[in-house]
Amino acid sequence: MNIYVGNLSRDATDEDLRKAFEAFGQVTSAKIITDKFTGDSRGFGFVEMPENPEAQSAISGLDGKDLKGRTLKVNEARPRRDDRRGGGGFNRGGFGGSGGRGRF
Repeated sequence: MNIYVGNLSRDATDEDLRKAFEAFGQVTSAKIITDKFTGDSRGFGFVEMPENPEAQSAISGLDGKDLKGRTLKVNEARPRRDDRRGGGGFNRGGFGGSGGRGRF
């Protein structure tokens, strides 16, 4: 199960996240999402746990708990949507209003 973890401290690391969730079972991966330009934490991450009962237990056990001075928001991650930001809106005319005809 893929688990969303929000309201993470800027000081939290992938390893901190992994350790918190390993108290509830096996963790396949733990990743804090970072800004692609600065490398700074964006304040949320994802944890993958292979066993659903362990994952549900981790969600119940960690939601609202403190990690490095911040109260965690933990729930099952929603599937990614295909229409992510910037993924559309390319059909805005864009060829000077004439549809691009005669502009060679």
